[in-house]
Amino acid sequence: MTVLTRWEPFRQSMTMQDRMNVMNRLLRESYRPEGPEEALTTTNYAPPVDIYEDAHNITLKLEVPGIDEKDIDVRIENTTLTVHGERKIEKEEKEENFRRVERQYGEFTRSFTLPNSVDPTQVSAHYDKGVLKIRLAKKAEAKPKQIKVTVGSEKTLEAKVQGKAA
Repeated sequence: MTVLTRWEPFRQSMTMQDRMNVMNRLLRESYRPEGPEEALTTTNYAPPVDIYEDAHNITLKLEVPGIDEKDIDVRIENTTLTVHGERKIEKEEKEENFRRVERQYGEFTRSFTLPNSVDPTQVSAHYDKGVLKIRLAKKAEAKPKQIKVTVGSEKTLEAKVQGKAA
């Protein structure tokens, strides 16, 4: 039985490129003045965000556990919402031998372009249990409007609009 395998000429080069990227990152971090261990714990990161919308608001939820509310800055400039913060490394007096550090530390900045439907004067931010919730109210003209459907002939409707009795 003969098995045919599709030949993809760039598959091998892609995996080689991925390997080189990892090696370059490790080499770059190992030559930092603070050393490779410190470099792994102070990388910049971007906290994950969920964005959802309803008829009245656009809401963003950012996961920022372990960050004090005083270390979070939320601001709107023109049509851009920017969230900036920092997760600081916890330095303790006693010496510990870490085997693995997976939590990321350092500064982060997330920026979002706001749609024209957002009212920049109606923004609120709330921080609870490691989640920053930013609520952006929509402008009144951007909110959906209910239109009443009338029954009858168009002549009757035109007469009502013009103020005549039918």
